[in-house]
Amino acid sequence: MGAGMATTAQHVWRPSAARVLVLDGFLPVPRGTLPVSRVLPSWPAKDPSDVLDYQFDIAPALSGNDGDAVSTLDVTISPSAPGDLQLVSAAADGARAVLWLGGGQGGTVYTVTLSIGTQAGRSLFRSVLLPVQLLSVGGVVGTGTGSAGLVTDGGGALLDDTGQPLDIGS
Repeated sequence: MGAGMATTAQHVWRPSAARVLVLDGFLPVPRGTLPVSRVLPSWPAKDPSDVLDYQFDIAPALSGNDGDAVSTLDVTISPSAPGDLQLVSAAADGARAVLWLGGGQGGTVYTVTLSIGTQAGRSLFRSVLLPVQLLSVGGVVGTGTGSAGLVTDGGGALLDDTGQPLDIGS
């Protein structure tokens, strides 16, 4: 066989299951039931240096309409000053909106609002929280780098139900 030419490997991209949120609120409720105030859903925290894929699955809204899928996607991030969380790219994967998000300020919880249109004409408008925490070496939460947040023994930030970092006064 002798020396041959290097062959470039073909990569298959599979979204991470660690950052998938599934749309809720499409289950029937008994008549006369009062609406419950909901907490916004939250993706797991990211470090400002991370660029990661985050998914929002709208399959429950498309139940019974197997041919329908995400066709349009508009994303708004708040706050949105220089250095804040940025949308790197967005794509549709059937009933999932896939967002690649990067940057952000440590200690900030961002609101990512998605306006999704489907091939059959449905429209959905939802917001998801994304906490950005200093998770890398040299910027670990609770080390005096600007955050008094509580951390686990492994150094991970403890967050409340809304994705806000817990501190001693909580």
